[in-house]
Amino acid sequence: MNSVSAAHPLSGHGWDQSRAAEFAPLAEAGLTPARIARVDRGRCDVLLADPETGELRTVRADSRPVGSSDPVHGPCTGDWAAVDLAAAPLPTVSALLPRSTAIVRKASGGRSDGQVLAANIDTVLIAVSLALDPDLGRIERFLALAWESGAEPVVVLTKADLVDDADHIRADVEHIAPGVTVLAVSAETGEGIDVLRACAPGSSALIGQSGAGKSTLTNALAGREVMTVQQTRDSDGKGRHTTTTRELIALPGGGLVIDTPGLREVGLYGGEGLGQAFSEIEELAEQCRFDDCGHQSEPGCAVLAALEDGILPYRRMESYRKLQREGAWIASRTDARLRKEQLQKWKTITKSMRGPNSPTRHR
Repeated sequence: MNSVSAAHPLSGHGWDQSRAAEFAPLAEAGLTPARIARVDRGRCDVLLADPETGELRTVRADSRPVGSSDPVHGPCTGDWAAVDLAAAPLPTVSALLPRSTAIVRKASGGRSDGQVLAANIDTVLIAVSLALDPDLGRIERFLALAWESGAEPVVVLTKADLVDDADHIRADVEHIAPGVTVLAVSAETGEGIDVLRACAPGSSALIGQSGAGKSTLTNALAGREVMTVQQTRDSDGKGRHTTTTRELIALPGGGLVIDTPGLREVGLYGGEGLGQAFSEIEELAEQCRFDDCGHQSEPGCAVLAALEDGILPYRRMESYRKLQREGAWIASRTDARLRKEQLQKWKTITKSMRGPNSPTRHR
């Protein structure tokens, strides 16, 4: 069933007329549209419509043909793919459609390359456990990461049944999340789950630290036990990694959620999301006397004035500056890596052009 009509069985999972138009040449080549549900070492699970019955089913496919030395450009959970079902010994992912959104973080450790957590999502659900006092600085990092993706962030304060002041904590988080919906929910009691469903239609991705309750929340949204849940440690409120890979879960009534492993590090890979996460600082900066104001000691600095007046908290400004410095470091490392890769590419080209019969320079 290679039809790309609006009534396609995948329409409840993000397929629309725009995707159909992109896929039309691939459909003519006999390929089948699918959504990648899970990626695992050169193989992936894809969700597609059975050519015979039209029913949705999951198929194991070879993803090596669309692999890339750059992790950002390789296949990822949530990608739209063109699958050759006739390929042997396994169906093969022959092409990937361009991404509309993507959550990309800096790879862990000292590396400067990126890692895609989820692709083509409409909403980023940032899970924050109320079992411990929320780390506002970490939430700001997650918000910058979410805004950078191009999707809409929603902060989900989980385990609301464990605290008596969930509404007060929600109000505190709202102050550092301008323009973002903040919900307090409990998968245990069902509190706020229906509201969360309404706030996250279409395709969503769940991100957060281990122990934040992402897998439990996924089960609540799915209305069934689809993810294994492990006990959170009482000593620090953290949990072991329940989810070890990014996995797409179809939800009843349409839509889907991508559950991701717990993130120990939240390194930003771009800088555009930072401005949205700290939009009030960006707005103040537009009122500064100088366009290139560094907000340090310049006269007529609206940001410094807001700090002195108590309108802008010092903690928030320090968080902004810290993420700015990290972004500048990543940008410099990325530029250096790209220059190195380009140099290596030209060395390879030059070497291949010389060949065995090419003239050599005599010493």
